Amino acid sequence: MTAPAAGHPRPTNPWPALWALVIGFFMILVDSTIVSVATPALLGAFDASVNEVMWVTSAYLLAYAVPLLITGRLGDRVGPRRVYLTGLTVFTLASLWCGLTGELGMGIGALVAARVVQGLGASMMTPQTMAVITRTFPAERRGSAMALWGATAGVATLAGPLLGGLLVDSLGWEWIFFVNVPVGIVGLVLAARLVPRLETHPHRFDLLGVVLSAVGLFCAVFGIQEGQTYGWGRITGFVSVPLLIGTGLVLLVIFTLWQARNPGEPLVPLGLFRDRNFSLATTAITTMGFTATSHIFPLMLWLQGARGLSPTMAALILAPSSVLALVLAPVAGRLTDRVHPRLLVGAGTLLLAAGLLLLSLAMTPDAPLWRAVAGVVVLGLANPLIWGPLSTTATRNLPMHRAGAGAGVYNTTRQVGAVLGSAAIAVLMEARLGVHLGTAGGGPPAAGMAAEGMAAGVTPVSPEVAAAFSRALAESMLLPAAVILVGFLAAMFFERPEHLVR
Repeated sequence: MTAPAAGHPRPTNPWPALWALVIGFFMILVDSTIVSVATPALLGAFDASVNEVMWVTSAYLLAYAVPLLITGRLGDRVGPRRVYLTGLTVFTLASLWCGLTGELGMGIGALVAARVVQGLGASMMTPQTMAVITRTFPAERRGSAMALWGATAGVATLAGPLLGGLLVDSLGWEWIFFVNVPVGIVGLVLAARLVPRLETHPHRFDLLGVVLSAVGLFCAVFGIQEGQTYGWGRITGFVSVPLLIGTGLVLLVIFTLWQARNPGEPLVPLGLFRDRNFSLATTAITTMGFTATSHIFPLMLWLQGARGLSPTMAALILAPSSVLALVLAPVAGRLTDRVHPRLLVGAGTLLLAAGLLLLSLAMTPDAPLWRAVAGVVVLGLANPLIWGPLSTTATRNLPMHRAGAGAGVYNTTRQVGAVLGSAAIAVLMEARLGVHLGTAGGGPPAAGMAAEGMAAGVTPVSPEVAAAFSRALAESMLLPAAVILVGFLAAMFFERPEHLVR
């Protein structure tokens, strides 16, 4: 490993810096899921469709994912501290803009645009948190640090709906964004004081790679997200959904080939993937990003639409999972430094699939809510065994000069999974709602009206419609349960980390 530069030695106690970074990291991940509980409020406030409101999340995730590769490299070049502080400033100001779109009567398009800027700020912050851990903690102590990072990710994903519910019920949906402003200011002060200046490395940026990856990902995700809206056919002129998806996939293939043949410095050093655990961990975290994002939407719509819970009460159903994830994170961190990652991640992914299956079975109009809580408890047991151990396994063997690149690739794959999860669950929910509500509510037009009315909090007019609504959302939950099993298969091929071999 490359030693720290003489002018920037490794800090004797890196924990204060990590805690300072965790504040901002928690905030940007909360914003990945906090909008899900505000969906009914946004539908009414902007007189928008479910699909338009879904783009409030999808646009954030897309803008978050696309630049991660270059922002990871940027941290290596100019220093993770500087890039992190810049990103946190952008994110905080964009959060203020998001809230003002409601206060000033702007349309849903303005909110989506503000969320894009938020995502760009988040993309500058995330790789720096992992890079600082990799470069300030020795390999044999990195598990505990990554456990805190992973616990933050797991808790934030689940705490988003809880915090969102409290804010929407008490202050209004705008406050799910306004709350970021004071938190962002505190995070800026702490990071400026506690995060050390680390050694920088000269890098050239692969601008062609940036363009290929950005355009390819956007085309593919937009096609998947909007495919149902356009009947999987023509969008405008010669542009069609299949053409967009196909173009996106072709560009991503060209991007990969360019990375292999780039005579200079590629955006993604493919040598990273010679480390088997890094390759498998990026595969597994992609499935985790997909699952963590996609399961929230049908669950929140069912709790509020079919069961008539307020946003706060619906979000409180998820509270046991957040508490368990936070309590068990230190235990998982200690185990990560001592136990084969195959055992931890394998057990976690199986538990996660089981918890999602339990939730799917519990999603009926009249089942006791403790059945849903039981599924949520299983999710809380699973999350600490996945987030921290995966991030530690991915970066454990990376050399210091590739910390930023490795963090960028790892977080990009996680966010790509989240983007695809958001897009895929929107398509699946719309399709299943059309099938079941079309039968119960008198055909496709009635199905669309019933779905959006129930999502906006309107009490179902008949038990048949409530049952059909619940059945459609329960079936949608099976998709993230199936996808996380791919992560389980990846975990089964982890090799023993080098520090355990020694």
